[in-house]
Amino acid sequence: MLVVSRKKHEFIQIGEDIVIKVIKTSRGSVKIGIDAPGGTRVLRGELSIDELFEPVSKPLSRRPRQLAPKEQDSMQPVGAL
Repeated sequence: MLVVSRKKHEFIQIGEDIVIKVIKTSRGSVKIGIDAPGGTRVLRGELSIDELFEPVSKPLSRRPRQLAPKEQDSMQPVGAL
């Protein structure tokens, strides 16, 4: 497991098409944004094992939000993972 520290507006890129960005930090919690292709399944860790492997019933009806140029400029890359 890779463990990294990130500050607000910093991000981690996984492969070519998944970006995890720190949106907000506060006492005891972190709000993150995940930018991934439409067919990528993203699940919260508290879901049960059965739910993790349940087939997806239908594809997403909307495209993931692309970062605005201002947001992209403020992101700071992490070294290659």
